[in-house]
Amino acid sequence: MRLLQRPSYLKTADPMPMLRPPDLVDLAEVGEVVALRPLGTVAVRFRRGTFLIDGALLRRPDEGTAG
Repeated sequence: MRLLQRPSYLKTADPMPMLRPPDLVDLAEVGEVVALRPLGTVAVRFRRGTFLIDGALLRRPDEGTAG
């Protein structure tokens, strides 16, 4: 999955989640979905960690870019 836009922060998918700066994940970086969580949240593994991200902020890498 890829980010459509950067969230205001990233939340780690650790047992004790932490807030991290959004610039840890580049918009062009492709991540792997590792879990689906309640309320449309997806755990995605990127190069610098696994983060909980709202599914509305994600797109499949083979989908065209918006705009």
